[in-house]
Amino acid sequence: MDKTKAKAAGLARRQRRVRGKISGTAERPRLRVSRSNQHIYAQLIDDVAGTTLVAASSIDPELRAALKSGANIDAAKAVGDALGRRAVEAGISEVVFDRGGRLYHGRVAALADGAREAGLKF
Repeated sequence: MDKTKAKAAGLARRQRRVRGKISGTAERPRLRVSRSNQHIYAQLIDDVAGTTLVAASSIDPELRAALKSGANIDAAKAVGDALGRRAVEAGISEVVFDRGGRLYHGRVAALADGAREAGLKF
């Protein structure tokens, strides 16, 4: 197995392990973070009902116009802030953080900080 496939397999294994332990409800949804090389995405998921309650990403029109790039820490913080504001408007204040098998570092941590500053607790 080459390095790229091994890295992807490790990430998939960590994601499955985390999903076995973390689950979101309507009262305390799961804050799921996904990132690619060009964008970052976040959504609040009610796993019991299988629905997305709130979502934000660096490809949202209002964020995209304000951001220089969708793949940096500034973009991640803006996405976290937007998600937090939308969640508070929807009446959600507490969440379970699912970092998607990634390290709590860089863009993932910046998104979490932005969401916390907007009013989410986790």
